[in-house]
Amino acid sequence: MAERTGEVSRKTNETSVSVSVHIDGTGTGKISTGVGFFDHMLDQLCRHSLIDMDIDVKGDLHIDDHHTVEDTGIALGQAISKALGDRKGITRYASIDLAMDETMTKAAIDVSGRPFLVWNVAFSASKIGTFDTELVREFFQAFAQNAGITLHVLNHYGANNHHIAETCFKAVARALRTATEVDPRQANRIPSTKGTLV
Repeated sequence: MAERTGEVSRKTNETSVSVSVHIDGTGTGKISTGVGFFDHMLDQLCRHSLIDMDIDVKGDLHIDDHHTVEDTGIALGQAISKALGDRKGITRYASIDLAMDETMTKAAIDVSGRPFLVWNVAFSASKIGTFDTELVREFFQAFAQNAGITLHVLNHYGANNHHIAETCFKAVARALRTATEVDPRQANRIPSTKGTLV
């Protein structure tokens, strides 16, 4: 099987984003967006998906974090879509309930070629440190749209907003890991009766 890698560079008046991914990696990477909490969350996504990620972003942080977070989601989604190619042989579906201390969050994924986000996560505060909690959804919206995946995220319960955000990233990571793995029983077949997932 060819290496499943993808690279995307995206430059606008608001951000300059460079992303490279290796689907069959070990969860290592270099992540620098200029937004500390976001870097921490992306590190969780990388580590627990076992997808190697190099992400370098320069954004208009003098305004706020919004463009940096959204544009990272766009480029990362596009890079993963490129790396998956025609999606032949993938497991396609996965879901997990992920616990972290007092918090539990579910992520369910269909690597379908049909982008959709269902987001059922509420935060009790508008910020985690200086990071706007509403940007967690913005990232996953941009990511799902550009990766071509159907993504459902449901926070069952939790009290600590940092934990709620972190379980979202970790749960998506683990579901993404399983869904993008090659199923040896159908390694040369696209997992769809349509014959295509793109």
